[in-house]
Amino acid sequence: MIKQLIITLLLVTPSYSFAQKSVQEASQRAMLAKMTDSLSKNLKPWKVPHQIFKVENYGAKGNGVQLNTQAIQKAIDECSQNGGGVVLFSKGAYLTGTIELKSGVMLEIGSKAKILGSINLADYPEKIEVFKSVMSENHKYRQSLIYAEKCENIGIRGRGEIYFRGEKVNFPGKETIGEIIGRPFGIRMIECKNVVLKNIFLHNSAAWMQNYLYCQNLIFDGIKVINQANYNNDGLDPDGCTNVIVRNCYINSEDDAMCLKGASNKPSTNILIENSTFLSSCNALKIGTDTQGDFFNIVAKNLELGGIPNEMDAPKGHDASTGITLATVDGGNVHDILISNIKINMTRCPIFLRIGNRLRAMPNSNIKNIGSLKNIIIENVTGENNFKQGALISGIKYHPITDVTISNYKIKMEGGGDSTLIFNEVPEKEGGYPDAQGFLKTGLPSRGFYVRYAENINITNATVIPLHPDARPIVIAGKDVKDFVFNGQKK
Repeated sequence: MIKQLIITLLLVTPSYSFAQKSVQEASQRAMLAKMTDSLSKNLKPWKVPHQIFKVENYGAKGNGVQLNTQAIQKAIDECSQNGGGVVLFSKGAYLTGTIELKSGVMLEIGSKAKILGSINLADYPEKIEVFKSVMSENHKYRQSLIYAEKCENIGIRGRGEIYFRGEKVNFPGKETIGEIIGRPFGIRMIECKNVVLKNIFLHNSAAWMQNYLYCQNLIFDGIKVINQANYNNDGLDPDGCTNVIVRNCYINSEDDAMCLKGASNKPSTNILIENSTFLSSCNALKIGTDTQGDFFNIVAKNLELGGIPNEMDAPKGHDASTGITLATVDGGNVHDILISNIKINMTRCPIFLRIGNRLRAMPNSNIKNIGSLKNIIIENVTGENNFKQGALISGIKYHPITDVTISNYKIKMEGGGDSTLIFNEVPEKEGGYPDAQGFLKTGLPSRGFYVRYAENINITNATVIPLHPDARPIVIAGKDVKDFVFNGQKK
């Protein structure tokens, strides 16, 4: 009788667990649908006053030679002081150093106009924000072409181009995961509200293209970013921002393309990313690297992710490290994420989910808690021309990744993995840099998914098709895995 009871409990308990998970997932989907509907309905571009301030009227010349920093700044200041409006670049190439946006100002670059960044580092004075964070205290990112702090109702629009001229020949420096010296960012905005970037072409910064730190109400619509000129060439990096829409955008970057960060130690929440293409020589869609703040209520859908097509310029290489990276290594909690209808091409590791304990913090500040990664839904994923590594889901001992659903996953990859790869030990790298390329990038023990330190993982209708015969199994459950079901089979 006791033996029969034990057998019954073993059979019933997992089913009950996944029934609970289904209820939880349905609630999560409803909550995220409500969030995205509210964002789409309520987050609209601010109304720009019908005043135009032409930079030529303040002494600027679009001849590509005259330095126009003071003239442009005067136009911005007067626009803001007079109730706001458009600062217009109508025709020509306008050379400038750092300009500072002010409240109520919309920069408009006409279809026949271009802003040119100066190649003289002296034209980029340091702007040290009042708001203190890992960005200001550890990384000390202080130079940019366009800067704004504590502004409301600001933006950049138009069919023209901002060419930052950030090529290595103009701004040399080493690739780094810390302080960037002598290479200005493209755009930095700190503690701003109601920010709009629409249709503009942003081209070749010397470092990150855009960083928005602790901002609210941001819309990026139809922007094009090509950032393949230098090292640390991220595409778009909101950090600790609330109420964000990214749609109809194209980003092609040497480093992370669409990257949510948490160096502000503030939550990144209520974020919709849709109908866009993110290409990278690193990570296409990413949460991390700095993850001091929390990340939740994030929806990404209808995206093309992956490496740089061979016909395009990619100095660092054409394959991406990952299509999707969700990571927490500095104490932040990542939860309630829905990623749907995704194409992933030319990546080594299509999906990388990671908990770590790097715990980077500001000086004299200690982070003691390791973050969580849970309540993740990834569905309807297809892909071509992916490489050998395979997907990796890895928490760390005593800190598992939990409650992940991946469904309708069909990825084509090169294959060719031999049987020796099955016995490779996947490094722990518990306190290391959270990038998939640090984990057997030439081939994990499984060609599809390698899962360890994880609980309540459900992967359904998943196929991984190798172009060449591959001796590795499609999935391996490594250390400390509990309640892992793959294509209906418990692992």
